Amino acid sequence: MRLEALILAGGNSTRMGQDKALLRRSLFPDSQTLLAQICQVAIAQCDRVFVLTPRTVQYQSLLPPGCVCLPESRPASAPPPGPLVAFAEGLAQLPCDWVLLLACDLPALTAQTLGEWRALLPQAQPETLALLPRGPKGWEPLCGFYRRRALISLEEAIAQGQRSFQGWLATVEVEALPLESMAPIQNCNTPAEWQRFQHWDARAWDARA
Repeated sequence: MRLEALILAGGNSTRMGQDKALLRRSLFPDSQTLLAQICQVAIAQCDRVFVLTPRTVQYQSLLPPGCVCLPESRPASAPPPGPLVAFAEGLAQLPCDWVLLLACDLPALTAQTLGEWRALLPQAQPETLALLPRGPKGWEPLCGFYRRRALISLEEAIAQGQRSFQGWLATVEVEALPLESMAPIQNCNTPAEWQRFQHWDARAWDARA
């Protein structure tokens, strides 16, 4: 079973006020950027890691060995199409069995958690298209696994005007991944959230959720 990772890094980080993929934390290995850190976590469990972004020149030199930028079809100056459309564009370029889809801002996600989740993939039912953690607000689509053949349903939904991950996921078979703590799926969208992570511990993130 071949597993590849697709990391979405095409947003404009409007709420953060700066490119959140380039944020650095001293506790990351070698003070890596947030984007490089999530790549490092993914490559520990995946055969290959790809970053889908319109900023390939800016990001490629920051990535760990074995990680490759995939250019989005839109120019960097164009509005982001949203994660569902971006996922479909990236998934179409990855001929593998399963894809691990990740946001670029998951600072508390670990290779150990991904490894525990990956071990469950062979047990997935044949009709299942996604294995995802489930939070208080529903499925967490940007931190989980998708079969490559989910692309058929995904493209059909987009052609019909669907732009919501939750809307699409409601039409396909999804299995839940075990989630003992909310920490692995928490992201950083605002300066306050990033500041909170500087003093991170799992209890703080769980309390926030």
